[in-house]
Amino acid sequence: MVQRDAALGNGIPTHLDFSKLDSRHGYTLFLAQARTEALLEERARELGVPILRGHEVVGLGQDGDGVDVQVRGPEGVESVRARYAVGCDGGRSVVREAAGIGFPGTDETLTGVLGDFAVIDTDPAVLGAARASGVLVAPLEDGLTRLVYVDPERMRVPACEQVTLEEFRASLIRLCGSDCGVAEPRWLSRFGNATRLAERYRSGRILLAGDAAHIHFPAAGQGLNTGLQDAMNLGWKLAAAVNGWAPPGLLDSYDEERNPVGRAVTENTEVQMLLAELTLVRQYRRPAAALRNLFDELLRMDEVNRKLAAEVSALGTTYRPTTPGADPLVGRRMPDIGLTATASEAIRVYELLPQGRFVHLDLAGDPELGAAVTGWSSRLTAVTVTKRDDHADLEGVTEVLVRPDGHIAWATRTADLAARREERRAALTAWAGMPS
Repeated sequence: MVQRDAALGNGIPTHLDFSKLDSRHGYTLFLAQARTEALLEERARELGVPILRGHEVVGLGQDGDGVDVQVRGPEGVESVRARYAVGCDGGRSVVREAAGIGFPGTDETLTGVLGDFAVIDTDPAVLGAARASGVLVAPLEDGLTRLVYVDPERMRVPACEQVTLEEFRASLIRLCGSDCGVAEPRWLSRFGNATRLAERYRSGRILLAGDAAHIHFPAAGQGLNTGLQDAMNLGWKLAAAVNGWAPPGLLDSYDEERNPVGRAVTENTEVQMLLAELTLVRQYRRPAAALRNLFDELLRMDEVNRKLAAEVSALGTTYRPTTPGADPLVGRRMPDIGLTATASEAIRVYELLPQGRFVHLDLAGDPELGAAVTGWSSRLTAVTVTKRDDHADLEGVTEVLVRPDGHIAWATRTADLAARREERRAALTAWAGMPS
């Protein structure tokens, strides 16, 4: 599916084409935030994770053995002792501040407005005029429609100022000549382009993820995706540390891998919003139009379009290999190829990942594979592949070790069985710890 990059203001005519990326889901998916939260909570409860509403962290401290968290709840303030604490408490993170982690960046200079409505004029001409005026119009679940815009006359209003239905309608009329018939708002929000990145994502036993680690203008929906990917990267590494099998340096690799991703996202959103802001400021509109035309020409080049689509979607995220001479696949996302495994139905690689374990794919065949990986059986799903989809990146590859987050930890093209076994053991020890 071809999806327009949601740069507000006068957008660039050429769209980012996600359909050409190496994914079975080459499209964007709009979900209301409440729906996303409900799905995540449902899954957490299925896994037996307690979720406490009406509680807030008011302070914390750490020592060499754990973290003491002060929590204010219905019964007052109590102290909770944990081995680790992860701050996912937003841009004003109490956890980050208590940990003494700096949050450098820039304050907001511009704000946009978002609204989810149960009632809207569905006339294609009305919605077409809104889109032509720089308003993002996106259908959501349950019959809701999301509208997002930046009003040049209101773009300096602080993000903390509440949005009213009257303001929303007045801005739409200024922008596109109609209020688009919006009524029955389910959510109205103002958001700014303040951009900040945590100096580090870990301080001892305290870690950061999501908006606590990075804030930026929500261009192209990258904030939610980046936060979820932070959690996916950290989750299995933290579990390894808590369960006592993490190899040296594994938990440190969270900051090493995700901080550069956060920096890339904050930088690309700053660039997008600078271009959008220039088009909204009268004295810059002419040169901004020329710059926009230049970007449009660049986006018509397949290679440029694919690169930016991969960056915005995060499908192009690659982590730097930790060992010299690593295969070019290491650090990249594992292609979701279809495959047939010994004593198994035809499956896809990503169907093997939800268990939160490493996945080892033997593409060349080792009759002693089961015995060789027994020591890691509680952390690893080993699969002997008898048939698989062709994929250019996997040509000549004999074995692959996929991390629980879907990125490739190790790959080899070695044909010699004895050498492969030696490489495999070294890779498993480096990533999945010592065998039990």
